[in-house]
Amino acid sequence: MDYLLQLAASPTAWIALATLVVMEIVLGIDNLIFISILTNKLPAQHRAKARRIGIGMALILRLGLLSTIAFIVQLTEPVIEILGQAFSWKDMILIAGGLFLLWKATTEIHHSMDPAPDDPKTATSGVTLGFAAAIGQILMLDLVFSIDSIITAVGMTEHLPIMIIAVVVSVLVMLLAAEPLAKFINDNPTVVMLALGFLIMIGMTLIAEGFGAHVPKGYIYAAMAFSAAIEVLNMLSRRAKERALANNA
Repeated sequence: MDYLLQLAASPTAWIALATLVVMEIVLGIDNLIFISILTNKLPAQHRAKARRIGIGMALILRLGLLSTIAFIVQLTEPVIEILGQAFSWKDMILIAGGLFLLWKATTEIHHSMDPAPDDPKTATSGVTLGFAAAIGQILMLDLVFSIDSIITAVGMTEHLPIMIIAVVVSVLVMLLAAEPLAKFINDNPTVVMLALGFLIMIGMTLIAEGFGAHVPKGYIYAAMAFSAAIEVLNMLSRRAKERALANNA
């Protein structure tokens, strides 16, 4: 109890908490984009439930990983060497997650460019299988992003209560932002392609990180922000043309 009171009275602890909350929210954007795109592929009545389950699992995973900080820190120790390149468990998890993101984003882009016709004979079974598959894929990416998130938290502070508060706050923000983001992506089809492009970039970044090539996150998010700004201009341009056509009609 005294330890918590000392933390609450420490300005340094509050600064660390605020910084870590921002970092955790930023790191959660990748996960949230993936969850939004994936759940939008489900029938409308299952989307909100899948998003809640996916984000809830992210919280459980991160709190569970926080309880094994000593083990998580050891994941950065090299365990195998291939052609002179040492790999830790973290590196291999990041590479696997990056490859999964590349596969998933490429598959979704291909489906958008050449959609397969629905088969009414398999429609009923497809809903259940699709929901289970979506939850499984969300869980896999939750694991990758959770490990990255916790290692970031460990690197920024040594106080477990600060880590727990930051993780809970960031996941709550994800939960509040999930519905509006998913609706926005669903209402603007061109944004889906942009978001899939983001996932490819994030996947390549994860693979690069796994091979030891550090990519500053600021560059990644600056590129995403610039691309998003261009897409916003495109959307405004399209709406202006639609209004002009409607007025002329």
